[in-house]
Amino acid sequence: MKYLVALTDPVYDQTVATTRVGQYLLRFIQDKRDLPFVYLILEISLTLLPLIGLLFVPGLHNGLWWAVFGVYIFLTTFYFKGPFGLMLHCTSHRILFKKKYGYLNHYIPWVIGPFFGQTPETYFTHHMGMHHPENNLPDDESSTMYYQRDSVVSFGHYLADFFLLGIPKLVAYLGRTRKNTFRFRLLRGETAYLVVCIGLAFVNLPAVLGVLVLPVLVTRAVMMLGNWSQHAFIDAADPANCYTNSVTCINTKYNHKCWNDGYHISHHLKPAMHWTEHPLHFQKNLAQYAEQGSVVFEGIHFLHIFAFLMMRRYDLLARHFVNLDNRHATETEVVAFLKSRTRRIARLPEPVLVAA
Repeated sequence: MKYLVALTDPVYDQTVATTRVGQYLLRFIQDKRDLPFVYLILEISLTLLPLIGLLFVPGLHNGLWWAVFGVYIFLTTFYFKGPFGLMLHCTSHRILFKKKYGYLNHYIPWVIGPFFGQTPETYFTHHMGMHHPENNLPDDESSTMYYQRDSVVSFGHYLADFFLLGIPKLVAYLGRTRKNTFRFRLLRGETAYLVVCIGLAFVNLPAVLGVLVLPVLVTRAVMMLGNWSQHAFIDAADPANCYTNSVTCINTKYNHKCWNDGYHISHHLKPAMHWTEHPLHFQKNLAQYAEQGSVVFEGIHFLHIFAFLMMRRYDLLARHFVNLDNRHATETEVVAFLKSRTRRIARLPEPVLVAA
């Protein structure tokens, strides 16, 4: 077990001087704390877009094409994927650019997003239109409640359901809840993506498969893996409680790379809270976290949680579990507690309507 020590996760330091370039870029964005996002956008654009241009050059030498593709895959999958994905997450909750430059807000989801497997508008409509309003409860079509969350087979079913039915279920949900603007944005983005893929396939099919199709498959699998881990430990007696249906990971390098994404409990409590404020919110509300029986880990992140669950290595999870307020006497106790939170939650029977 772990016992709470000083937090090392990133917070905003207003004493750090801003460069001249930074001062210039600040005029475009609404919150100066989001300046790192602008730097990331520029870094991605200056490295990936030239590589993508090369991959679409007709007749490029086969060896050179594969070399460029290798660099592209490394950058999109291992270097930029986490920071980009969580930048997309943050800017879905808090608009990045000022109203005067509002057109720039389309650059992340429409221009560079597809190269990371994010079809335009789909993430936003799923995350903002369904996941947060429904909070992993039954009407959330990506809910983890009804799965055994330490089972490889259950995760396989969860992943297959998302790949095969995720978009149709989201469209149906948005229609059922009359969120017509969200549904329009979803369908517009998916349609635009398919049209572009088909059109570019006549230019360079391998490039389309490598640049636009493969990333979608990888990203959607990773997103479901992440959601599974973030909502793996649920109190069946109170599944709507954000303190007990989500997980928080502290003091991990992941939070430095991915904008404090480990603080998933506070994110569901206050979805619009700025990413730099989560460590302070956690510290201020420690008593609530302890009283509610929240699951907090130190030194690991969601990929670790997923791997440990699939291997059923509860001993490793217990080793990184933060024992808030000394609620647990032994790691054996912690293991039993964590196992109780990953059990499949039974579906309630549908009410039977009796004709009058």
